[in-house]
Amino acid sequence: MFEGFSNQWTAVTLSRRLKKRPLAVAVAGEKLVLFRDAQGKVSALLDRCPHRGVALSLGRVTPDGCIECPFHAWKFDARGQNRGVPLNPDAKRERLFATSVPARDLGGLLWVYTAPVSEAPVEPTVPDSLTAPGLARNYLELEWAAHWSRVMENMLDGPHVPFLHRKTIGRFVSPYLKPDSRMDIELNEEPYGFSTRGVLDGDRARDSGHLEFYRPNVMVLNIPMKGHTFRQHSICVPVSAERSRLIIVGARSFARLALLNPIFNWQNLRVALEDQAVIESSQPPEVPHPSHELSVRTDRATLHFRKFYFETLKGSSTLPARPEPATRVA
Repeated sequence: MFEGFSNQWTAVTLSRRLKKRPLAVAVAGEKLVLFRDAQGKVSALLDRCPHRGVALSLGRVTPDGCIECPFHAWKFDARGQNRGVPLNPDAKRERLFATSVPARDLGGLLWVYTAPVSEAPVEPTVPDSLTAPGLARNYLELEWAAHWSRVMENMLDGPHVPFLHRKTIGRFVSPYLKPDSRMDIELNEEPYGFSTRGVLDGDRARDSGHLEFYRPNVMVLNIPMKGHTFRQHSICVPVSAERSRLIIVGARSFARLALLNPIFNWQNLRVALEDQAVIESSQPPEVPHPSHELSVRTDRATLHFRKFYFETLKGSSTLPARPEPATRVA
């Protein structure tokens, strides 16, 4: 389960998408169903009834906060425990459970832990700018036909900005480029992952912003604005081997009227579409071992991510929780 992305916290979608009905999402090749209990707390189960494999997301949430399978109306609570098997009052419900994964609702996003455990060993590491009060936030969710590792590297790749994005955000950098310009990539290890910035021609006073990588799949771009907070978060969610969900969240301490959010989302979409066309062309779809592609000094940040990917995520998986073998029914 969760091949290549196991035992990790990841945001999976926007919190506002989950209302009264169950919501189906896919993460690292696994189908999940999200639902809210009677108190509004988010829960997540594998989107598969253990009875006959039906998608639980086709069912309903009952008044007591359980999810009910549409086929035979088996009921499961937030932890996957069976709370009802109609027409079978003698059923051993403790053996008829669904598989749950931990879930959280933080920063306007729904998070899941990619392992079939009742409790995650740690809580999500969430950038402060996703939860801090006093900031306006705009949310955008897209799907790309690319492996998430390619999308993640793109978000950490500062040197492409003045070229690929010369008509949008790159116009703030390209005027300073000279034929013999040199960019140095500074990188610092952090408890959450690493931080990095590109320094053009040794001029650190000209700050175009720095990036933070929060393991396993969050990039935060810190845009310098005197007296203000302005950050862009890019969360690269694996859906399948060749599809990714990109969640972009802007956080700002200025222009805080909600009616301005579409303007910020429009700009983010313009930049994302420039990236998407290029990244979807990458071959192979998944980042290969560093020795299989040519790299240079300015690839320091993306190579550091690739090291993390191959040492921690590549090849990882978890075993599904399995009920005890059922007794034979005559």
